[in-house]
Amino acid sequence: MKNLKKWSLFLFASLLVIALAACGGNGGEEKGSEAPEDAIKLSLWAPFSGPDGPKMKQIVDEYNNSQEKYFVDFQIVPQSEYYKTVDLALNGDKSKPDVLVMHGDQIITYATQDVLKNLDDVIGDTVTKEQYHESAWDGVSVDGSIYGVPLDIHPLMFYWNKDMFEAAGLDPDSPPTNREEFLEYAKALTDADKQQFGFVVPTLWPQHFIFPTIVAQNGGELYKDGEVNYNSSAVKEALQFQVDLINKHEVSPSNVSQDGEVTLFLQGRNAMHLNGPWMLQQWEDAGLNFGVAPVPQLGTEQQAVYGNSHNFVIPNSVSDEKVEGITDFFKFVGDNGMAWAESGQAPASKAVYESDEFQQMKQQPQVAKQFDYVTFNPKVVGWGQAVNPLMDAVNSALLGQESVEDALEKAQRKASEVLDQQ
Repeated sequence: MKNLKKWSLFLFASLLVIALAACGGNGGEEKGSEAPEDAIKLSLWAPFSGPDGPKMKQIVDEYNNSQEKYFVDFQIVPQSEYYKTVDLALNGDKSKPDVLVMHGDQIITYATQDVLKNLDDVIGDTVTKEQYHESAWDGVSVDGSIYGVPLDIHPLMFYWNKDMFEAAGLDPDSPPTNREEFLEYAKALTDADKQQFGFVVPTLWPQHFIFPTIVAQNGGELYKDGEVNYNSSAVKEALQFQVDLINKHEVSPSNVSQDGEVTLFLQGRNAMHLNGPWMLQQWEDAGLNFGVAPVPQLGTEQQAVYGNSHNFVIPNSVSDEKVEGITDFFKFVGDNGMAWAESGQAPASKAVYESDEFQQMKQQPQVAKQFDYVTFNPKVVGWGQAVNPLMDAVNSALLGQESVEDALEKAQRKASEVLDQQ
């Protein structure tokens, strides 16, 4: 009987905990999930299927709780299927989202297909250009017109293992800032006997960010005067520099497989690493003692960094009534985007990245430091396809399968053919 009473009390307590959890310790979160009866519903699609998804949902819920005229219905589409799903929706008869998140390098393709709303007449009252860093508007502009509202800018970042720095006699709080220092540090951090390397050169991703960064730092352009520019001296030098890290300076192993450099960084055998701000959660979850800073000037001419961006865009089919609500939502996100910063990203809104709370974060202020000199993909329809031969060339040269000159000449021909067909 005594055991029965104990079990009854346990069961009651458990049910009480479940009931309280169901109600939500924060009543606002529950309210944000249910649309008021008369609210105008706005569907939002985003590819945030990782740790960033809950952060965007938090912002959406806060917006829904802040007023009752509009209700944003947030839907996550997995990144791997995102643009295929977007294509089917925007170019078909199926229901379309009212607003969606789009990467900056995708906007020109959809804008030229005339499926995105031109926002020139929308920007200026509720949402103004002055609310955001001026570089962010480069990512949403096509032929001088605006087709999106910025959410963030995510450039390449520099990470280093502080424990490895200290063991090599280097200041763990002073990362390299230029090519000379980078090479000096990389050699000091390399120990072939221990299979420990100063900088593991990736042969695949994220070369899509690393290679354009070094080209831009060399003062070069991948597209110039209406043509691909892969066989220019600045591009050749950028690739030869990375090849030399493997073969001449021997600070990197050869034949690195996809994500091999990430694995070695997590294992404490890759001292310096280049990747995007989306890696923050993985480093922290692994308990790494790491530092983060703007990318050193590895090129020969200037400081620069390649980046991409997340932006909000509106399909052409959306009514003016809904556009008014969507604009109201944009304004809210711009003013209340700290949760997005907590995902590791750097919002492009000045209200966020200039705030004291933002400046006290570990990584995010380092991301924002690069806003002034970030570069994006050239505004060329079909550029994504034209980049594929270039990345094949980078891979081939780094693996020692072709010379730098031969690989880039081949990429030049193939990319030119791709763009001629657009």
